[in-house]
Amino acid sequence: MFYSGHRMFVNMAAPREEIAHSNVNGECSSLSGENEENTLLLVKGGIFLGTVAAAGMVAGFGTTLSVAKKKSPDWFNKGVTATAAVPESGASLALRALGRGSLYAWCGVGLISFAVWKAMGVHSLKEFRERMQSFFPPIPRNKEPPASAEPFSWENLFKSK
Repeated sequence: MFYSGHRMFVNMAAPREEIAHSNVNGECSSLSGENEENTLLLVKGGIFLGTVAAAGMVAGFGTTLSVAKKKSPDWFNKGVTATAAVPESGASLALRALGRGSLYAWCGVGLISFAVWKAMGVHSLKEFRERMQSFFPPIPRNKEPPASAEPFSWENLFKSK
């Protein structure tokens, strides 16, 4: 057992499941349980957001293709396959443009982010967040609606007047 700041740690050589800390009031909680729950929540959130983003991209791309094919099927079919006049198909040209555009976008955002990070002289995400909060004004919180206001409902929002 040793004391560090305002927390007392118990048996740091114990297995991860048994690690606990005790604050000044003597309350104990499991460090590994909280960390595992937070990590699991972050992973689940990332998977959910990734799935939604991928579904949105596939749906948008599919919708765009179907609209283009319905609008002019002859031009659509000419762009699918390569011909003697046009040695590269429209699909391969579009994929190459998408790849290059994505590469330029990722590299550009990464370079700008890295430049801002170095210019600010920060060493951690927490420090970066605190520095950015000091630069920009705080986002005002919504005040509680008055008691006389009617409760929010989607029906009232979309109701025609």
